[in-house]
Amino acid sequence: MTDERLKQVSTLRRAMIRPELGAICGTILVFVFFFMIAGDSGMFSPEGVQNWGVVSAQFAIIAVGACLLMIAGEFDLSVGSMIGFAGVVIAILSVHLGWPVWLSIIAAFIVCVALGALNGFLVIKTGLPSFIVTLAFLYILRGLTIWLSILTTRQTIIGGVKEAAEGDPLAFLFGGVIFKDLFQWFADLGLLDTFTRGSREGQPVVEGLPMLVVWAVVLVIFGHWLLTKTRFGNWIFASGGDAQAARYVGVPVNRVKILMFMFTAFCATVFATCQVMEFGSAAADRGLLKEFEAIICVVIGGALLTGGYGSVIGAALGALIFGVVQQGLFFAGAESSLFRVFLGGILILAVIMNTYIRRMITGER
Repeated sequence: MTDERLKQVSTLRRAMIRPELGAICGTILVFVFFFMIAGDSGMFSPEGVQNWGVVSAQFAIIAVGACLLMIAGEFDLSVGSMIGFAGVVIAILSVHLGWPVWLSIIAAFIVCVALGALNGFLVIKTGLPSFIVTLAFLYILRGLTIWLSILTTRQTIIGGVKEAAEGDPLAFLFGGVIFKDLFQWFADLGLLDTFTRGSREGQPVVEGLPMLVVWAVVLVIFGHWLLTKTRFGNWIFASGGDAQAARYVGVPVNRVKILMFMFTAFCATVFATCQVMEFGSAAADRGLLKEFEAIICVVIGGALLTGGYGSVIGAALGALIFGVVQQGLFFAGAESSLFRVFLGGILILAVIMNTYIRRMITGER
C-alpha cells in the first residue's frame, strides 16, 4: 500500500485547493466589471488608482492580523475599538500632555499590544470563546475611549496632532509620502496630471506613495513569509487545525494564540497611527465596524472560519476587492448602499468557494 503522504497530486488539483483561488478569481471579475461600467470615469487614472489603492491598503493592514489570528483558530472583534482607542491615546499624549509625537506613538503601541496580550490570556485561561472575550473588549475599549477623550478634552474629536507632529522623526513613517521626486519626474514627462493653479501649481496631483500603502505591503509580505516559510507558520496552522493534536507534538499553542492576538493589536495600532497622521486628529468613533470588515476580507481571501486554513495573500486580495468595490461604485455613480449588497454577494460566493475547497481537501461529501 502506498503511503498517502507520497501520493502524486496533479498541478490542477494543487491549484484548485489553494486558498487564494477564490480571491484571485474574484479580483479579476471585479476589475473586469468596473472597467466595463466605470472605465471612462477616471477610476483607473493615477488619481483614481490612488483613491481605491489607499482604501484597499487600509483594509489590508488590519486584514493581515485578522488572517493570522483566524488561521490560528481565534477571532478578535475588538479591532475597531482598538483603532479608536490607539488614536485617542496618541492625541491625548501629544497634544494635551505635551509628549513628543514619537513617544506618544510608541506608548500607544505598547498599551495596545499589551491589551492584545490580555485578550489572548483571557481566552486561553478562561476557556471562553474568543468571540465572547473580544466582544466584551469591543465595548470596554469603545467606552474607555469616549470617557478618556471627554475627561481630558471635553470633546470626542481631538485636533492639533498635525501641528504637533511637524518635524517628528517617527510621524513621517506613518503619515509621510515617499518617491516625491520620482512622481514629479513622471509629471514632467506628462505621465501624471499636475495642478494648474494655486500654491501647488505645476506639482503632480499624485505627489507620491503614501506610507499607509507601504505599511500594507510590508505587513502582507511579512505575514506571508511568516506563515509559509517559518516553523512558527506551521504552528499557526496546527493551532487552528487541531489544537489538542498540536499540543501532543510539542506546539506551544497557547503562546502562538497570544502572540497572534498581540499581532492583531499591532496591526490595528498601525492603522490608527496612519489615520491620525493623515487627518491630524483623533476621534473616539474611529474604527467603527472595522473588525467585521477585516474578517470579511479574510473570508473573501479564502480562510475558513473554523481555523487551520487560509492565506495572507488571499486576505490582501480580499482587501483589494473590498476597496475596489467600495470606490468603484462611487466612480460608477451608483447608490452607495449598493456597496453592502455587492459585498454580501461576494461574501456568500467566497464562503461557498471555501467550503468546496475544504471538501476537496478532506474528501467530505
